[in-house]
Amino acid sequence: MSLPDFKAVTVEYAVRMTNGSHIDNDILLLDEIALTPLPREPRRMQSLFLALCTNGRARYFVDSVEHVVEAGDIIIINPGRVTYDCTMSPDCRGIGIIIDYEFFKEIIKSVHELSALFLFARNHPVFRMPSHRAHFIAETFARMKAKMDEESNHFRREMVQSLFLTMVYELCNEIYNVQSGNDERHTRAEEIFTQFILLVEKNFRTERRVSWYSEQLCISPKYLSETVKTVSKRTPNDWIDSYVTIELRMLFRNTQKSIKEIAQDLNFSNQSFLGKYFKEHVGMSPSEYRRK
Repeated sequence: MSLPDFKAVTVEYAVRMTNGSHIDNDILLLDEIALTPLPREPRRMQSLFLALCTNGRARYFVDSVEHVVEAGDIIIINPGRVTYDCTMSPDCRGIGIIIDYEFFKEIIKSVHELSALFLFARNHPVFRMPSHRAHFIAETFARMKAKMDEESNHFRREMVQSLFLTMVYELCNEIYNVQSGNDERHTRAEEIFTQFILLVEKNFRTERRVSWYSEQLCISPKYLSETVKTVSKRTPNDWIDSYVTIELRMLFRNTQKSIKEIAQDLNFSNQSFLGKYFKEHVGMSPSEYRRK
């Protein structure tokens, strides 16, 4: 099933909103994080977002999980994630990059390890960078922006790609260091959690049974529940329900589909059952939510 046509955070959208330094609709640089067009209402990321907070605090939700960012923190939001309720303190400062995911994959296509390391961001969308590495990220960003603004440079695109890859290497080196500090058991648990989340992202519209997910991972439902709870402090049902609830909220708010049609799209047995499910998790009926 294709994703609904929700308002999405794309590079094209971000360029229209900010008019920052950019190359086509492939990559946008923001030297003032406060200008980042992250939404208050739920929006699905259709691009990769990277940012470094250098001062102040920010708060936002990704897939119903709250994250708080402070100076020295790196933010990574992968495509497909739903983000909302983004707020920043008046003194919040930092830099940000919004990059088309196909363009990102083109840049790192020869480095297989980088793709695997970026799965780390699904479990750790915010992590602290040592000050000297954060300084390197900021310096590399400044060089990228200088070349991006040099429109007469025949090799502008290639130079920006090269500098971005350098930045990604620095980020992934720190990710590697964090992962190396984990013991084997914790690493295995995070691997199971990552596989579970990937399955949920692809299948939550049709499957809400924990037993189905455990079968796909060839482990018992009990072991899956214990592992997911250990890594994320939330149960598998919590994660599945959060994906379903966010999807319902966006469908009710951003489409003209009837409640019956939405119930069919998300594999609810009938409209009444969807209404009970939504009220249990959101606190109001679908009709009340639409009116609000």
